[in-house]
Amino acid sequence: MPGKVAEILMVAENQSKSNATLAIVAAALGYFVDVYDLWLFAVLRVKSLTDLGLSDPAMNQRIGEALLNWQMAGFMLGAVGFGILSDKKGRLTVLFGSILMYSLANIANGFVHSVEAYAACRFIAGIGLAGELGAGIALVSELVGAKARGWATTLVATVGVAGSVAAAEFGANLPWRTSYIVGGLMGVGLLILRLKVFESGMYERLTHEDNVRRGDFLGLFKTPERRRRYFATILCGAPVWLFAGLFMTFSKELQAALNIPDPHKVPDIIMISAIGLTIGDVIFGGFSQWVKSRKKAFLAAYVLMAAAIAAIFLFARDRDSFYWLMSVAGLGAGFWAVFVTTAGETFGTNLRGTVAITAPSFVRGLVIPLSIARGWLAGEFGAIQALTILTVLVFAFAAWALWRLPETYGRNLDFVEPQPSA
Repeated sequence: MPGKVAEILMVAENQSKSNATLAIVAAALGYFVDVYDLWLFAVLRVKSLTDLGLSDPAMNQRIGEALLNWQMAGFMLGAVGFGILSDKKGRLTVLFGSILMYSLANIANGFVHSVEAYAACRFIAGIGLAGELGAGIALVSELVGAKARGWATTLVATVGVAGSVAAAEFGANLPWRTSYIVGGLMGVGLLILRLKVFESGMYERLTHEDNVRRGDFLGLFKTPERRRRYFATILCGAPVWLFAGLFMTFSKELQAALNIPDPHKVPDIIMISAIGLTIGDVIFGGFSQWVKSRKKAFLAAYVLMAAAIAAIFLFARDRDSFYWLMSVAGLGAGFWAVFVTTAGETFGTNLRGTVAITAPSFVRGLVIPLSIARGWLAGEFGAIQALTILTVLVFAFAAWALWRLPETYGRNLDFVEPQPSA
């Protein structure tokens, strides 16, 4: 992103450059903490559950999937609540409340001694984390000028995704309880920084409009066009969490299914895949700005990611080939910056927070049906065949969604979604 710093600081109307800059920094660091926590569980799953007495590999995987699903269930529940709150009470309300809930849950996670307590902490942390990214993206999108918006959100997403690299490093080298406490303390520090951020003028103007309904989650489903637009937004991001949830998190089991001798440890695979994700965010976020199209960036990323996954299934027969193909697949999956930017641009100001928060959280929540389906299909056809079937289905839905999604590059975001006629 060389030479784009000045553009990022171009803000809408009466918004100060200092507030926009601080909002970008706060959103980026907030997403860093979000991703750190999300991937910390994947890194610590085997180590923490073994320490809690679940040393049997099959039991470790089963309980690990259940804990991940509890966290994702929290994401979806928190997404709806924080999404509505973001449009009704403001972006900053959500940014404060979500990080406080997450921080306390993560600190508590460092003191659990049972699977039940572990699940409760993951669920509460999931609720808290649900509001983090979307509220930050909505705020930044409304503070930064249309042409530079993609660079700003790419910066936020790239810094955020780097949290997965930190999670892999910390999780591999610190006691698992300490790693969770560190994440909680980072959240507390971020809360202090956010005290200096102000609400966006675009949202403030909306609060004076008495005839506009804000945060109407059910309003997303009241017209066929709006339903299609919303579901298309979600499904466009689905391939990221197909890879993150089933390939990266359970890379130990995937290597076993591929009969790879002397497999890499999970933190190593998460580290190299996360580096790919981080670089991919820069590449595809920049590409969307260069070609002036979000949809073309999605398409390019889909092609690279699908090719890398196919290569994993067909050619990954030793630890080195698996390692580097996972990095390439991570690079292809690094279109998250484009996805969250699109989620913040697709709907009007009265529903922007709701969509920007719920869409990424529901994409993450797709891990629940995907993991359940993976378990059932693996019993019927085998582990690799199950993943192949799910990969084909997810990319088919993503292709449909991309076709239906409107192009949002350069869109003026100062508009509202009209109330559907009775």
